[in-house]
Amino acid sequence: MTLKFKIEYLSAIRKRYYQSTKTEKTIILNELCSVAGYNRKYAIRILAIKHHEGKKLSGRTKTYSERSIKHLKRMWVIMGEICSKKMVQALKTWLKYYEDDDCDDDIRDELMSMSHASIDRYLRAYKASLGRKKRTGTRPGKMFKNVIPLKSFDKNIDRPGHIEADTVAHCGDSLSGKFAWSLTFTDVYSGWTENRVTYGKDSDEVLSAIMDIKFKLPFPIITFNTDNGTEFLNRNLYLYFSDKKEIEFTRSRPYKKNDNAHVEQKNWTHVRESFGYERFDKTEQVEMMNVIYKLYLNNLYNFFVPQFKLIEKVRIGSKIVKKYDKPKTPYQRLLECEFLTMGQKEELRRKYKTG
Repeated sequence: MTLKFKIEYLSAIRKRYYQSTKTEKTIILNELCSVAGYNRKYAIRILAIKHHEGKKLSGRTKTYSERSIKHLKRMWVIMGEICSKKMVQALKTWLKYYEDDDCDDDIRDELMSMSHASIDRYLRAYKASLGRKKRTGTRPGKMFKNVIPLKSFDKNIDRPGHIEADTVAHCGDSLSGKFAWSLTFTDVYSGWTENRVTYGKDSDEVLSAIMDIKFKLPFPIITFNTDNGTEFLNRNLYLYFSDKKEIEFTRSRPYKKNDNAHVEQKNWTHVRESFGYERFDKTEQVEMMNVIYKLYLNNLYNFFVPQFKLIEKVRIGSKIVKKYDKPKTPYQRLLECEFLTMGQKEELRRKYKTG
């Protein structure tokens, strides 16, 4: 049987096949398989060609409208490009302050009903369009490695005050000359983070920023851990913390970023996402960046952006299984902490209400 004859034969029986009863369809299928030599399942498929045109295709019905996806992308950018599980929790608060004439109650209901998996699915292509660069200006400080102890890894962190610190260079494409550096403090227990900007990373500049952050923290510092950069391992900082007997000054192992993991992840979310990779080498820019950190970004991330916290890590064979608690803001974790006084918590509530 030639191909041309098969095509003509199929065209002749296709309409009659779908207008027949089940018994008649069986007879037609048996005849087609016998004449053309087709497998039965293949014969059913080719008879279905063009039959479903104009009809609803199979698959899931779209749950969320294009308008809600548009606002989801906008909210994700406004919220600092946080992960989907954090976003599910944060939307409960952020939607109260989200103002857009196109975002009516139906859209808000759709956004509130989205699961973290749906958010990931709708944002996947949008996230892929964004890129990331890597650059570092850290130089090892060798002189004080023998006197500043390594960080202890057997501590059970059950209260705020255990600080990890790091710096980020705003140097653009060149590390030459003097430019802005972001200094980041992160509390291991609560995730509370404070940032300041210094013009260069001289020990005097860094120490001044450390003292400013220290007096603005809502809790006292117990331990202060840094990497091995010269901005931290120097005479000025060593003498300063030697006088502060209540603060333990420690350092991480060289080339082991996970020793300072809590603050390392903030270098992206709290610094790069806000200021990018551009070069800032004017004193006026440093002043403006400090204003942005102090009045806006620090309050935003500490009071309104939820964070995960690791509660268990178990090795099963060759895999490590991690379990996290429900995402909460650093502010919420501090209010739940039994080691903060009522006065400290009231001051936090006052700052939350006044912004």
